[in-house]
Amino acid sequence: MVLRAREIMTSRVVTVRADAPVTLAEQRLAEFRFSALPVVDERNRLVGMVSVVDLLRHREQNPGDARTPVESVMTRDIVHMSPNAGVGIVAHRMRTYGELRVIPIVDRGVLVGVVTRSDLIRPRPTGGPIRRAVRRFLERRSEENRPSHTYRAPARPPRSLPDDAPVRAAMTTGDLVTITEDRPTEEAAALLTGRRLTSIPVVTAGDRLVGVISEADLLRDPLDGRRTGSPRTVGGAMTRDPVVVGPDDELARARALMAERGFRILPVVQAGRLVGVLSRRDLL
Repeated sequence: MVLRAREIMTSRVVTVRADAPVTLAEQRLAEFRFSALPVVDERNRLVGMVSVVDLLRHREQNPGDARTPVESVMTRDIVHMSPNAGVGIVAHRMRTYGELRVIPIVDRGVLVGVVTRSDLIRPRPTGGPIRRAVRRFLERRSEENRPSHTYRAPARPPRSLPDDAPVRAAMTTGDLVTITEDRPTEEAAALLTGRRLTSIPVVTAGDRLVGVISEADLLRDPLDGRRTGSPRTVGGAMTRDPVVVGPDDELARARALMAERGFRILPVVQAGRLVGVLSRRDLL
């Protein structure tokens, strides 16, 4: 039986109105730790997507401008799918458009949910339709009853850092999540979904960086025709030789890498050792 998008999608979607100021989009992205938000009109019809990259580019081109409406910076040409689309098709579409981490699910023009990479790599419900329906109901109840603070990143004081400020002034150093090459990919998937991360640095003894494993690395394309199974260890799935920055590099270089090459995080490395991580959110 084909698993459908409606069976794995998130239906309680955080959105932003097209006529809202860009500052509201920034606040919601930071509060809920998302990389992009669906943009809707007054009837909840999908009209675009706004991402952290869109906002970073706007900030670089228009410093100090907080009044611009979201519709002026959002992406209008977006990929969306029907609630009846097969999960395999959704995964294939997400891999085809590599920058995508979320696909809006639209029914007759109205936004009814989203499917994220986390939804696709999370263990899928097994059993018949009734058992899957019961499990989805229980998962929704659990999510509704979960304290809201578990969804939010630790609060940070407002900062305004110039382009020539060093990376160390913005990077995250405490409570870094890392993993080693010999760990199973299931453990990496659990960390990515449980901690709401997009990628995890892979280290050896002494915090030597050897790679990065991301949702994209774990998202196998079911339509690619390959008969080989997915890698079972982090070392077999990770991306080796990732692009890194140093703690004394200027933030301007990091911003350019993220805006031009689409990176969501940059490992911060000094003498081969991982000393921090710089994310798009750190630059907002």
